Amino acid sequence: MGTPITEDLAPTGVLRASINLGNAVLAQGTPDAPTGVTVDIAREVAARLAVPVAFVCFDAARKSFAALTSGAADLCFLAIDPARATEVAFTAPYVVIEGVYVVPRGSAFTTPADVDRPDVRIGVKQGSAYDLFLSRTLEHATVVRGDEGVTTFETQGLEAAAGIRRPMTSYAAAHPEVRVIPDRFMQIEQAVGTAKDRRSGTVAFLHDVVEDLKASGFIADALRRANQPDATVAPPAR
Repeated sequence: MGTPITEDLAPTGVLRASINLGNAVLAQGTPDAPTGVTVDIAREVAARLAVPVAFVCFDAARKSFAALTSGAADLCFLAIDPARATEVAFTAPYVVIEGVYVVPRGSAFTTPADVDRPDVRIGVKQGSAYDLFLSRTLEHATVVRGDEGVTTFETQGLEAAAGIRRPMTSYAAAHPEVRVIPDRFMQIEQAVGTAKDRRSGTVAFLHDVVEDLKASGFIADALRRANQPDATVAPPAR
């Protein structure tokens, strides 16, 4: 018999971790051999529970979210958002990354505030943290969803695309006809999540693991190994 926390968090005897390979800052590799900071955290959680870990990999956050809420996964790694928090119990963030806009090089936009205008369409990856954030906070501009925000931006000739800083910077470097607006439009707090109906002790266990991994340098080391210098270890939870 395992501990109450083990039985609650890994009821099948295996910790099933939902990994979003669509966020290259947090996960890399293939579904058969994923790598990255989320994979490292999942392995560490499983080790502390003394159970094996199994990775369930997806190409989008919305699919990772669905795996957790449907019971196909025990653990997820998602950005904290009010829309998700109704169904996911989150730890404090372990990593903070930035959301930025890409615009045509000739665009007059120079700040994120410039983009929020009635005649502006912004391409986003459907169900991403920045989709949820912009859908909630934009006052004038319109969100246009697709499998990839930059693809939607290109194919529909939109005025902007939203995404995570490093991949958006790489995209702009490969496409001289566009540029990145330097200032972020949001700070994305990435956290570990589990089902909302887990016991309070289980959620507290995950919270304590995350805080320990931040304080010990584990998260920073994992980001270095994954070559993700743009991601910042989140500060200690208050």
